[in-house]
Amino acid sequence: MNIIKIILVALGLIVAAMLALSVFSILYTALWYLFFIGILAVGGAVGYKFLTKKRETPQLQDNMPIGISEMNNADRVLEEYKQKSLPK
Repeated sequence: MNIIKIILVALGLIVAAMLALSVFSILYTALWYLFFIGILAVGGAVGYKFLTKKRETPQLQDNMPIGISEMNNADRVLEEYKQKSLPK
C-alpha cells in the first residue's frame, strides 16, 4: 500500500510540474509577442512621423527698411520702457 501512495505522489508531482511549466511557457510566449508588437508599433509611429513631416525649407522674411524717423521713435519708446520697468 505504501508503494502505491509513493507512486501516486510521484505522478502527482510530475503532473503538477508539467502544468506549472506549461503556464510559464504560455506567459513567456505572451510577453514575447507583446514585446515584438511593441517594437512594430514604435517603428510604425516613428516611420509615420518621418514620412508625414513637412519638408519645406524656411524662408527669410522680407523686412521693410527702417527709416531714421522710426529710429528716433524707437529710442523714445526704449527710454520709456526703461523708466517703467527698471527698478530705481
